[in-house]
Amino acid sequence: MDIDAKAKTRGRKMAAATSGVGRCLSKVGASRRPPPARVRVAVRLRPFMDEATKANEPPCVRGIDSCSLEVANWRKYQETLKYQFDAFYGEKSTQQDIYVGSVQPILRHLLEGQNASVLAYGPTGAGKTHTMLGSPEQPGVIPRALMDLLQLTREESAEGRPWDLSVTMSYLEIYQEKVLDLLDPASGDLAIREDCRGNILIPGLTQKPITSFSEFEQHFLPASRNRVVGATRLNQRSSRSHAVLLVKVDQRERLAPFRQREGKLYLIDLAGSEDNRRTGNQGIRLKESGAINTSLFVLGKVVDALNQGLPRIPYRDSKLTRLLQDSLGGSAHSIIIANIAPERRFYLDTVSALNFTARSKEVINRPFTNESLQSHALAPVKLSQKELLGPSEAKKAKGPEEEPTGSPESIAAPASASQKLSVLQKLSNMDPAMLENLLNLDRLLGSQGSQGTPLLNTPKRERMVLIKTVEEKDLEIERLKMKQKELEAKVLAQEALDPKEKENTCLQPLPSCTGTVAKPLKKAVVMPLQLIQKQTESKIHILKRGHKRKPEPSDVSEPVEKAEDCWELQISPELLAHGRKRLLDLLNEGSARDLRSLQRIGQKKAQLIMGWRELHGPFSKVEDLEQVEGISGKQVESFLKANLLSLAADQHSAPS
Repeated sequence: MDIDAKAKTRGRKMAAATSGVGRCLSKVGASRRPPPARVRVAVRLRPFMDEATKANEPPCVRGIDSCSLEVANWRKYQETLKYQFDAFYGEKSTQQDIYVGSVQPILRHLLEGQNASVLAYGPTGAGKTHTMLGSPEQPGVIPRALMDLLQLTREESAEGRPWDLSVTMSYLEIYQEKVLDLLDPASGDLAIREDCRGNILIPGLTQKPITSFSEFEQHFLPASRNRVVGATRLNQRSSRSHAVLLVKVDQRERLAPFRQREGKLYLIDLAGSEDNRRTGNQGIRLKESGAINTSLFVLGKVVDALNQGLPRIPYRDSKLTRLLQDSLGGSAHSIIIANIAPERRFYLDTVSALNFTARSKEVINRPFTNESLQSHALAPVKLSQKELLGPSEAKKAKGPEEEPTGSPESIAAPASASQKLSVLQKLSNMDPAMLENLLNLDRLLGSQGSQGTPLLNTPKRERMVLIKTVEEKDLEIERLKMKQKELEAKVLAQEALDPKEKENTCLQPLPSCTGTVAKPLKKAVVMPLQLIQKQTESKIHILKRGHKRKPEPSDVSEPVEKAEDCWELQISPELLAHGRKRLLDLLNEGSARDLRSLQRIGQKKAQLIMGWRELHGPFSKVEDLEQVEGISGKQVESFLKANLLSLAADQHSAPS
């Protein structure tokens, strides 16, 4: 009975409908799809735990060659179940054999900007943690991979090489469906997110830069002691959580066009499936094993859905499968190391692990190179207010006593800047082939010593950002113009109503001497924007309308007016702009503690803001808080009212 033959037949039938082919398209377009990479599977058989058991009973697993093995069929003892994988390591295999044969070849993909993952799978007590971590005498996959990877990055980033490489590490565990940071245990449960390009990330996860293996040990060894372990009948130090070590390799090109690559290495030590009847779990151990078995069951459902080509892959049914979305059916070079035991008491667990790995090796991944241009490849163009408004609008924005001074060259400067920006706006809608020809022409003119800013050589991404900035400035200018017109219209209407009010007051009869004479009420006058800017005598202007009090009773019957309360608070535009700038700086550069110091911002909203900032970059304005998931428009308005007034008061009370 050949299990591998059935798996191959099913794989051929579903090859066209495999979800990994449909989901993971190339980043360079549908016409140039990256070559597929099948998930590789290696099986490691650990030796007997004691010599007495080895002498009394034969093993239930026997290796045939370096790629195949057979297991006794519990239904028919005369037959065996045969399995074939990419590699099989017997009882006498060493840690070096497993690392060199299966793990070391995938490290080179990280230097190409691609992702890779190594998963240790198997029942509890089969030796997964020993395979991944090892011991000081026999180091496992993790220390060997980090040692080789750091050596490769040092060689590639040496002087004279075109790339500059840096390595960072993160370490987490999934314990009872909670993502916990082992480098910072006090951070609490973290959320798993997906960015616009389909990459899985965890906002708020600690990242430690490492340049040598000693620095890696300084962070990794204390964090490993934070992992949850417990004793069962089958294993005295059983892992009660799934541990994931994430190593990120960032590459930056030192010369033009200043490309940037990012490769991620996932080293995953899965917790083993457990039979509570044999482990004797009770209480908290029973709850832990339930969470472990549930996540591994969802992992099997994901593999089956990928092999059957189902339209929905249940990645979101578990935190583990959500985190392994790149490794199974995603964009990583993946290898699964299945650990099995030779004892007959592990027979059912061994067969279950072999069946899972036999299905997993039919999963197709599509790795691609994560490459982009650096954000500082093009220096941002800083335009003054005159350049944005133009010559005519700049004159209107000036005060009445200011006179236009300067040479004709300075007056012509905004026009040249607007011409350069108009060139950028035309390039956004140009045909790519024509744009390539213009770029070649621009390089040729630049080599001949022509003067001027090489706008055509601007990368497309930076050019689109610049065009978007110009459009936002134009909209802001139009909005300010409309607001100024509305203010001027209100002033004219108020001036037209003043003569009528004076006539009405002259026609009214004089009040009696015994009655109380009401004081004249102060009026709030709306002034044009230019006049408001001139009022620099005080920082904060408060206009109050007094309470309309009820008049005391008198002999003459008069209509009693209702009391009205009307208060207005008007803040200086300079102080308001300064408060907004301070608030925007806190949102873009402040830590979680700084964000919590603001009013209306707690721990949860601070994490949401930092996660949004990591996904989408800095906020362009304070009102962008409404785009953060979980923060509504009303909450943003309340946040602005509370913090702008407090920041304005702090600035007003501060010594000049």
